[in-house]
Amino acid sequence: MGRGVLLPHARRLMLLLRPMGFSTSASVASTREPLHVCVVGSGPAGFYTAEKMLKGHEGAQVDIIDRLPTPFGLVRSGVAPDHPETKIVVNQFSRVAANARCSFFGNVTLGSDVSLSELRKTYDVVVLAYGAESDRSFGIPGEDLRGIHSAREFVWWYNGHPDLCNLAPDLKNTDSAVVLGQGNVALDVARILLRCTTELASTDIAGYALDALRRSTIRKVFLVGRRGPVQAACTAKELREILGLKNVHVCIKEADLVTSPADKEEMRNSRIKRRVHELLSKAATVHQEKSNDDRKELHFVFFRKPTRFLPSEDGTTVGAVELEKTLLKDDGVTGKQVAVGTGEFEDLKCGLVLKSIGYKSLPIEGLPFDKYRGVVPNLRGRILSNESETATVEPGLYVVGWLKRGPTGIVATNLHCAEETVASILEDEKKGVLMASSDSKRQGRRGLLEILEQKNTRYVPFHDWEKIDSKEKTAGQLKNKPREKITAWDELLKVAKEG
Repeated sequence: MGRGVLLPHARRLMLLLRPMGFSTSASVASTREPLHVCVVGSGPAGFYTAEKMLKGHEGAQVDIIDRLPTPFGLVRSGVAPDHPETKIVVNQFSRVAANARCSFFGNVTLGSDVSLSELRKTYDVVVLAYGAESDRSFGIPGEDLRGIHSAREFVWWYNGHPDLCNLAPDLKNTDSAVVLGQGNVALDVARILLRCTTELASTDIAGYALDALRRSTIRKVFLVGRRGPVQAACTAKELREILGLKNVHVCIKEADLVTSPADKEEMRNSRIKRRVHELLSKAATVHQEKSNDDRKELHFVFFRKPTRFLPSEDGTTVGAVELEKTLLKDDGVTGKQVAVGTGEFEDLKCGLVLKSIGYKSLPIEGLPFDKYRGVVPNLRGRILSNESETATVEPGLYVVGWLKRGPTGIVATNLHCAEETVASILEDEKKGVLMASSDSKRQGRRGLLEILEQKNTRYVPFHDWEKIDSKEKTAGQLKNKPREKITAWDELLKVAKEG
């Protein structure tokens, strides 16, 4: 998937390596040996890393590769369409890509088009920023039933990610959806299911997703969490937004809002937890009386954990989630409250389940990887050979973003993460750790181009992404949208080639 007839051949770009617009820093860099840097992944972590490298080292030449023909990672495929303010950061990233010392290589997959070993031989520095493209699972019976999707899959679907444009979740044969999890992503998918489609129509949501939501019969969404409202993983900003949706009745059991001494202690130590509890308590009071109008319903379900998924009458599609009631107990080690099953069960009927229990990074050949934590073992961004106390640093190999710290934080969290990794790179460069021997000078961009040519990989440079960008925006203007996303691999590659 994604290997299409794409332009230009490698030698062509070698003749067009950004001859215009050199900055003062680039001129200075030409007087010293370049530092060849490859960043794998063009999401926020990748672009912040490129930006900090270009500013921090006058001789840095940074190449960003990504398996998609489109840059910006989760800013494009993860941020909710009704959060346009969060996407403004792409303007900053586009300026980074326009730097004379930076190049973007889209449609290049690490592992098949170029191996990690090849990158390490070609570049002085390789920074892995490819994030998390898989999901955690419950590992309980019935998880493979139709109608059960990860929240990531649903998010990629409505955001027009080419891998999931054909997901086609069934929104027409049920009135109830269950979202397992109560973090920000869980609130995102619940909000998209419940928000008025006339409001979504002016966003950059994928056209096919908007059509499906217009035909949706879903009237009730249940947000299920193992613990209580004090432990809900969402932020106050996201919670406030979903509680304020038009024509949505919010249902919260007041008994669930009663706090224990341990809950009170948690709230004393966290302003966010305190604010989240306040918002939920206020919503429970405001929405106390259910009216008989045609409003949709948002149910917050606390102290429940899924134990199995039950099939509907056809035997292949989910019909309900079996939930076990829980209570909170001190874990006896950290003082953290954990959910413990009580042995009491209940079924929650539904025809759609979205699992929002965390993204998961995937390992690649030749990369040390902690499968339990889903991260690459590292010391301030320097990749370690393993997790043991005797681990050694892998010279020239670094990590940033979710692959470094796990799938947590917001877009801006990656800025501080990138600063730490780049500081480690610059420190190592100053100490001479990154210097190649005189007979094995690394080729950097020229070497990458040769590898891609040998493998007949048709990459997408940034100026060809701009063709996609322009076409999407033009199509969006006709529908009063910021853009109408191109969602199919073949069409993305075709537009990049032909414009």
